[in-house]
Amino acid sequence: VQLQASGGGLVQAGDSLRLSCAASGRTFSNYVMGWFRQAPGKARDFVACISRKGDTTYYADSVKGRFTISRDNAKNTVYLQMNSLKPEDTAVYYCAADGGLVFGERRPSYYDYWGQGTQVTVSS
Repeated sequence: VQLQASGGGLVQAGDSLRLSCAASGRTFSNYVMGWFRQAPGKARDFVACISRKGDTTYYADSVKGRFTISRDNAKNTVYLQMNSLKPEDTAVYYCAADGGLVFGERRPSYYDYWGQGTQVTVSS
């Protein structure tokens, strides 16, 4: 599956952004979808994931209550609504697809396909 992330940008602390990730090539609803982020010089970290039907979500503690992951299987798209952004949220954000059987996997190595990343910069 091919993934194309978009929606990043430069915002101020407290602002909101919505990231989108459009999928093509395979049956989108067969995949758990996740969002990860990577700051300069740091490892790629799990942000959130959503089940195939979109009825179950899982978040990193650092974004819980501020970020919301959702998906529209009819549009082959997964979203990440980011509210109350903080400077520490600054990173390149990646969407990823997991075709495995276990939901809630936080390790990047378990995801099969990756988008190209979109930069989010939050100024203080």
